[in-house]
Amino acid sequence: MSKYKDKESGTVVALNAKWISWAHTVVAYTAFLSALSVGIYLHYHKIVQNEFYGYPDEWFPSVSATIGDRYPERSFFMLFIAITSGPRFALVALWYLLTAKPGRVLPKFVAGVGIFRTLTCGGWTYITSTDDHDWHDIFMISYLVATIPWTAGCIALSPPNPKAIKYRRYLATAFFGTIPVMVYFFVQHKIHRVAGAYTIYSFFEWSLILFDVAFDAVTALDFETFEIVVRDVKGLSKGVNVSSKPTAVIEKEKRRVTGGIFDVKFTWSEVFDTAAEIYHGFVFWSTLTGLGVVIWYFPLWHMGISGYEAFVMSTISPLLLGIKPLRSLVIQNLRVCHFLSLAGLLAWQVKDPAYRLFTVGFGVAMSCLAWAATLYSESVHEVRLESKILAWLVGLIMSSTAKFAWQTNNPIWPIMHDANGGYNRTGLVLAVLAMLRFTRKAPLNTGAATNGKQDGSSLLAALGVGGIFFGLHSLLSDTSTMILWVWEGYPVRGPLSAPHGWFTVAAMTAGLLIGIRQPRLVSSWSVYGVGCLGAAILTLYPNWFGYMGALTTAFYLTAIAPPLLTAASKQSPATTFGLGFFIYNLLVLFHVWVVAYAFVPGGPLVREHTDWIMTTMMLLIGAGIFNLTSINSRRQESRGRPSRSQHRKYHTLALGIINLFFIGAAIRRFPTNDYKPYHEDSRLITAGIWTIHFSLDNDMWSSEYRMRDLIKELEIDVIGLLESDLQRIIMGNRDTTQFLAEDLGMYVDYGPGPNKHTWGAALLSKFPIVNSTHHLLPSPVGELAPAIHATLDAYGELVDVFVFHSGQEEDPEDRRLQSEYLAKLMGSSPRPSILLSYLVTKPLEGNYNTYVSETSGMHDVDPRDWDRWCEYILYKRLQRVGYARVSRSTITDTELQVAKFVVPKSGEEKAQIAALENDQELRNRKAGEHEVPEGWRFPALFRGEGVRGHRYHVFNEPWYYKP
Repeated sequence: MSKYKDKESGTVVALNAKWISWAHTVVAYTAFLSALSVGIYLHYHKIVQNEFYGYPDEWFPSVSATIGDRYPERSFFMLFIAITSGPRFALVALWYLLTAKPGRVLPKFVAGVGIFRTLTCGGWTYITSTDDHDWHDIFMISYLVATIPWTAGCIALSPPNPKAIKYRRYLATAFFGTIPVMVYFFVQHKIHRVAGAYTIYSFFEWSLILFDVAFDAVTALDFETFEIVVRDVKGLSKGVNVSSKPTAVIEKEKRRVTGGIFDVKFTWSEVFDTAAEIYHGFVFWSTLTGLGVVIWYFPLWHMGISGYEAFVMSTISPLLLGIKPLRSLVIQNLRVCHFLSLAGLLAWQVKDPAYRLFTVGFGVAMSCLAWAATLYSESVHEVRLESKILAWLVGLIMSSTAKFAWQTNNPIWPIMHDANGGYNRTGLVLAVLAMLRFTRKAPLNTGAATNGKQDGSSLLAALGVGGIFFGLHSLLSDTSTMILWVWEGYPVRGPLSAPHGWFTVAAMTAGLLIGIRQPRLVSSWSVYGVGCLGAAILTLYPNWFGYMGALTTAFYLTAIAPPLLTAASKQSPATTFGLGFFIYNLLVLFHVWVVAYAFVPGGPLVREHTDWIMTTMMLLIGAGIFNLTSINSRRQESRGRPSRSQHRKYHTLALGIINLFFIGAAIRRFPTNDYKPYHEDSRLITAGIWTIHFSLDNDMWSSEYRMRDLIKELEIDVIGLLESDLQRIIMGNRDTTQFLAEDLGMYVDYGPGPNKHTWGAALLSKFPIVNSTHHLLPSPVGELAPAIHATLDAYGELVDVFVFHSGQEEDPEDRRLQSEYLAKLMGSSPRPSILLSYLVTKPLEGNYNTYVSETSGMHDVDPRDWDRWCEYILYKRLQRVGYARVSRSTITDTELQVAKFVVPKSGEEKAQIAALENDQELRNRKAGEHEVPEGWRFPALFRGEGVRGHRYHVFNEPWYYKP
């Protein structure tokens, strides 16, 4: 408090504003430290205990355990946090008064973020995870995400106070540098269950609290200039530099920290332009990536080439731009063309699969035509051309982010609708608005004449376009694609789709920004060599090392895309984009041929040659690099570089928002790994096998939701999924197992990755997967036969589960060799085992007697079930107590088979089961449902007519067994 002032000043009492900062700091620290002190004193052993370990393995509590539900720690924390809210709101208000200047929007934005953070802090404080887990997480994630713009904004707005700027820079670096290390130890605890890892994690978690509060405490250095009346006594709020450093130097330091993003002169018009361009780019990629899925439906049901595959050539519509009158007509009517391209988003309203494909194909054709014409027309204006190319590529990143948030489905795809998580109506309305904004400016080049003689080769540019589009689509249209390329099973030795998918988006973002700012650098042969090295590492190596190659590839593809597309836009669009998309289509077919070789002409020639695809892709990009180096050698470096254009910063901000959204989704999707089986008290394993037909139902809708409902209602603990590898362009680069595992609360092994050239085999389990290995069984002629050998921790006992898909009926020698391989593999396990399989044999005949033999030691779930050909369940050293066959409805072309097993616990139970190994009659003795415990029974829901087309069929009821 100051002394009384003279009457002229009008000041009676004045309080220096720095005490607001000090009050906030002291009370906030008191809230956390008082809770910690009381908790350690009263409940030490309880608050250091976690789901895996307790004292002495874990000896320091986490923040959440300290401030959680225990009395009186929680009360101490809530009391002081409530007191903190007053200084907190005052701090935010004072910061706004200090930094606000006429015409600047950033101070208002930062103040809004500060208020939002304060409110969300109250949300996760007063709504605990016990009260409402979902809302607690929403508030917590919102608070953490809002910390990023708050920190960056405060640095950007810092008055010219070198000491304060230095402390903010150090504390921000410490805060964000702590997060990756903290996440690492959390993963060590949660996934790898390392003793003591949670204690180390807790120290980093507490460090975040200290750094967060300390960052705001730095305002005390700036608030010394304020006295509350409030009056500016030093002039900092008016930009007066009171330091010895020149203002220009300080501003340069601030721009270096924030990237100069906040220097943009904000206008709503440019914001809407940027949003519209990016969303229109998102619509392009959504339509293009959706085309493959609807094409795939037809060969899938025809079991071979259907003729509908011709729609893959929808993309070559830019060839029409080679006709000059037509080119002029298209360019002069770009709004009409872009509007017609939205037909692909309307396709979900077309119920007939063939007509839906026609609609999507038309939309893709118009979209490719319109975008090629747009880039050509903008090619005479460097800034507008760059803005459109940026939007196109940021749209890809937005599409990948949306797919991550929707667990690899795009919410506006033609296979989505209200019942399976689609947002088609919302997407269409936004698309129309974005299209109208996108096309509001008249074309600069009407297409009546060419741009004159241009540097470079149209042919080489077309080769580059084909290669880059294939790379972007096949590898980067879903963030989990390359992660599954390097997946090798348990224990986890590489990245996981959630949350590590953000690393892919971060690499794409960084590559795109570098490609825009340093086009000559990324167009050099040395950087091309780095890109080739990354592609080679991705192709040849698994786990984290392979993923380093994936990140390098992602960075390179997005970095080189802007120069390649810029060069292509300045040549004849019929050649660069028409021929370019044709080459892209050939790669798409090549991409499918390597796995579908048994069903297509010439397939065996490219069998299992993903390495050839990657080599071809990089050679095509190399042709584009040759074209770029030729152009660059004849140009001055400064020519046509819009280095001061504002659109870059708007797009950079948009990329930041997309990345923040992805991080929020990743936090939300972080695996909990605390899954429990349905009948733990009965020591029951309910196991199933299902061929899911690539997650497309009979009516061409994505079927994940319907599969989830049936699996949940049958209370399945362990399930093998076959025909589950969807990570190809023609299948939409999807992964059904992510949705099922997260929604059902199960661990998942995706099985052999998409670069292993199988149709897929996956395992989902309520029990922890201790170890898993992937096998490709002998297939000298036909399709590759994938298998998973996993060891589960089921009620403290190790149980082996095998998931296997045999070869085709047309390849008997393949199937014979596979049966011998798998029999030996199953026989090598001394543990209780279950086989969930697709065997292609009749019961008691042929290869059946190899699978069920002394070599394997396995028993048929019931050899009296004579009406089988594909799906089989085998077992050994377990007590089988139930078996049922459930009809598929219209989800797929194959039923769901389910069996129930009891895991023996005591030595007596194990001896009892061992005695049954050689007594088939006693082992297969049936029992009535009333004779078995209630926990062993199948749900009554599927008796009679069942529900939604699912019912017990073949023998119309479950079979039970009680030796």
